[in-house]
Amino acid sequence: MSNLLNIGSGALLAFQRALSTVGHNVANINTEGYSRQRTEFAARDASAHGYGYQGNGVQIVDVRRMADSLATSRLLDSGGELNRLQQLSVLSSRIDSLLSDKATGISGPWSGFFDSVSALSSNAASSAERENLLAQAKSLVTRFNQIDGHLDSLDAEVNNGLIAGVDEVNRLSAEIANLNGRIGSNASQASGDLLDRRDQLIAQLVGYTGGNAISQDGGQINVFSAGGQPLVVGASASTLVTTADPYRPERLQVALETNGQRITFGRNGMGGQMGGLIEFRSTVLDPALAELGRISMALADTFNQGHAAGMDLYGQMGGDFFNLPPPTASGHAGNTGTATLQATLGDTSQLDGQNVILQFDGTAWRATRADTGASVPLTGTGTAADPLLVGGIELVLGGGAPAVNDRFLLQPTAGAAGAISVAITDPGRVAAATPVKGSADLANSGNGKLSGLKVTDAGNANLLDTVAIDFIGANQYTIDGAGPFAYAAGQVISHNGWSVTLDGAPAAGDNFTIGASGTGSSDNGNAKLLANLDDASALNGGTLTLNGAIGGLTTSVGSAARQADYSAEAQQVIHDQALAARDSISGVNLDEEAADLMRLQQAYQAASQIISTADTLFQSLLGAVRR
Repeated sequence: MSNLLNIGSGALLAFQRALSTVGHNVANINTEGYSRQRTEFAARDASAHGYGYQGNGVQIVDVRRMADSLATSRLLDSGGELNRLQQLSVLSSRIDSLLSDKATGISGPWSGFFDSVSALSSNAASSAERENLLAQAKSLVTRFNQIDGHLDSLDAEVNNGLIAGVDEVNRLSAEIANLNGRIGSNASQASGDLLDRRDQLIAQLVGYTGGNAISQDGGQINVFSAGGQPLVVGASASTLVTTADPYRPERLQVALETNGQRITFGRNGMGGQMGGLIEFRSTVLDPALAELGRISMALADTFNQGHAAGMDLYGQMGGDFFNLPPPTASGHAGNTGTATLQATLGDTSQLDGQNVILQFDGTAWRATRADTGASVPLTGTGTAADPLLVGGIELVLGGGAPAVNDRFLLQPTAGAAGAISVAITDPGRVAAATPVKGSADLANSGNGKLSGLKVTDAGNANLLDTVAIDFIGANQYTIDGAGPFAYAAGQVISHNGWSVTLDGAPAAGDNFTIGASGTGSSDNGNAKLLANLDDASALNGGTLTLNGAIGGLTTSVGSAARQADYSAEAQQVIHDQALAARDSISGVNLDEEAADLMRLQQAYQAASQIISTADTLFQSLLGAVRR
């Protein structure tokens, strides 16, 4: 009878604890990362009697955590990659919106500026058109400045994101290491809730850094970054820090601090959210800054050259219309030599905007791309007479001698859009006129007329000299008495940096004069040339126009943003599938729990009936004895 009571009380206790497990599952249905638990029953060891073995009821042998390591690992991998792609997509889309929106992009002010130049070419003497040209030029450079400033702000956001990420990674790593220590060398003895907590922290950590988690013998878990650097090993956690870029101190990098040394994470050394920040900066932000700067430099240089070939209202040759910032060459923080590099724009058509590392090997310089390490053509020795030439940039050594392995980062165009400005404020200084004009002697007997007079070399010292072209016959002419020179119909006559053609046929004795346009000229020859410079093939070796470059920038950024968005959407599907696979094993299903609850409740009630029956039998026995 006592055995019956023990069986009933043991069953009652077992089913009560099983009901508590079901209640624990239901209570944590909304707990992120929770793995449902299941009570495992087993029969107690039977007791031997002469006639055989008799059972002793039920006992709980385990409260099992329903988790699958493969499903958890798959979810961990997909989560880190999803965080990377989402971070990349969000930031790339912001640049795309900035450049493609009419209110913030460059295309509106760009069109407004060249439209104002075209308007000036129709009325070169108008002060209103000149004022409008300067206003539109200021609007254009302001937009360049604003976009560059927004991109710099995104760079600062990346810095702030890395700082916050490093703090969070260090916190998570320390907590995981602490849990590893608490779990000890036998994870099977740890509570399911403690293991869930560790898995959730690992998922959060990998969400920041990418990488993977590897179980040790005994159940402790080591966590490594996407580049293989250890973040947590057993009960020990590594420390991440932010460090200044050796070339650009204003830009932060992430490094692992271990054994008194700092190991900087490379471009592919970090995944997850922080990897997305680093990838965005190197593959989207930096190229956008460089290309925006390249366009602004090409515009300024091309327009300055065209403007210099014209004459203003004061009878002076046109000067720079835009102030053009020089390229930047920054020395590495570890350089031991005293040399500096002064960079200037050389050939705009060869300007590619790619950042270049220049390194001195003790005898010569070599150049490699900063992003890929690929070799870049480099000529020259670095002297003023023979400057280093790389990607359309000229560099002259100064300040002292370089030491072996001294390095410099050349940024040909980055930041240029933020520093470009309008060089002139006086509308009268706009060089709209062709600096030279031609006239025919009234006594000419032929029907030749000057046509297509243009400047071919604005720097020619004799450009504005008055020159007489005398035809001594229909096929011969002299220039200021020099010659005679042979002439054929339609032939170009060039002299002192200008060229001209004749329509019709000149006769012997015909005279033409070429001289300076002078002050107050209403000529629009140079303005007409300036108005078409947006279609000038100024880049990529003369194969890409300025308009094409503007369209290419918007297209490339938009393409990068769309690609990142598509990749993030695809990874979201993969992550959802991994989450569903994990939840099919570890997730709490209310229908299943309700069924278990009813089943265990009935078992509990049945066990209570066993105790009641044992009590009735015992009372009956006592009653029989009393008689």
